[in-house]
Amino acid sequence: MLRLIKKPWWMLILAAAVVTACGAEDEAQETFEEVDPPQYVDDEDELGLEGMLEALEENTVEVNEEMDMEEGMEEDEYDEKGGMMEDDDMHEDGMHEEDEEMEEKGGGMMEETAMRELYLMDRNGMVTPQTFALPDSNQDLEQSLSYLVKDGPVTELLPNGFQAVLPAGTEVLEAEVTGDGTAVIDFSPDFTDYRPEDELRILQAVTWTVTQFENVDRVQIKIAGEEQQVMPQNGTPIAEGYSRIHGINLETGAVSDLSNTKAVTVYFLSQHEDQTYYVPVTRRVPANADTYTAVVDELLKGPDMLTSLLTDFRNEVALVEEPKFRNGTVTLNFNEGVLTQLEGTAVSEHVVNMLVLSLTEQEEVEQVSIEVNDNDELMVSSGAALTEPVTRPGTVNTGKY
Repeated sequence: MLRLIKKPWWMLILAAAVVTACGAEDEAQETFEEVDPPQYVDDEDELGLEGMLEALEENTVEVNEEMDMEEGMEEDEYDEKGGMMEDDDMHEDGMHEEDEEMEEKGGGMMEETAMRELYLMDRNGMVTPQTFALPDSNQDLEQSLSYLVKDGPVTELLPNGFQAVLPAGTEVLEAEVTGDGTAVIDFSPDFTDYRPEDELRILQAVTWTVTQFENVDRVQIKIAGEEQQVMPQNGTPIAEGYSRIHGINLETGAVSDLSNTKAVTVYFLSQHEDQTYYVPVTRRVPANADTYTAVVDELLKGPDMLTSLLTDFRNEVALVEEPKFRNGTVTLNFNEGVLTQLEGTAVSEHVVNMLVLSLTEQEEVEQVSIEVNDNDELMVSSGAALTEPVTRPGTVNTGKY
């Protein structure tokens, strides 16, 4: 705020004379516009030089009185950023009465959001979760599915290299969840307009997006009200519904007898430019194998050489004993190969995340405890302590996982 009283009186007279002589009415108004108030008349000739000086003196007094009041305030009336902490018109939640009124009328800027996982397709054709803050809705299924449509509302949110999977123009006509946890989704006819090679990607993206909600276990698809026995392009059977058991980004390898195998889903890394994210991959393992051991073994094998996926496990990493499961927690005891070079006590943050994401795909697993030769006094490479079991995050690939 300006302190006009510090300027010599003769400068004020000179400034007023110059303004009057030049007849620069607009410039004079701009000169004093920053001072709040006063309000000047439009015609300097009517006010006169003496009147202008009186106005300036009055304004100077007002400005300095205002500044003196500010300087006399108690320091505790300001927060760390210099803003006032106390306001007679402010509620306990920090909202002004005027702001609250605007929000009630729909004119407020404080829109509530909810974090949602959307399964999109990355530049390598892998179906991958990305988490976004979407406007809070009482129709979670319809909203989430609408963000899977090409050229739809997700367009401006897409990270580089990602695209939506559902054909442009697809609409969700109806979505309801039955008592047995089946989400029945009725799509418009535009749903059928996709490439045959994208059929499994679409099924996986829809299924994994919808089953993020606790009350949904599987998906059944209708098109314009008609139940579908198979998918429109390649005829993938869907009469019994589709669930996460069917897998995602399938790698069957050399497995020929699927009846003697079971599916496990593990998470590897992928990179695009400066973005690192986690990609789920489903593999088949022997049906009689210990599930937790099989998950770790598949992670240690690393990603398929034909993909662009990456791992952060070192070659010498191995379990020193079978995983233990108790009360929702899987305990893993590794050799020292799982440690990074940081003083020999740290585990890579990516390694921790890959283990937790992969093992908590098993419904009964809630958290993972990591030890090295029975030592549980460990750290994560980020600097955090790793002395307690790690719980799966509510969402994956948030950009700051």
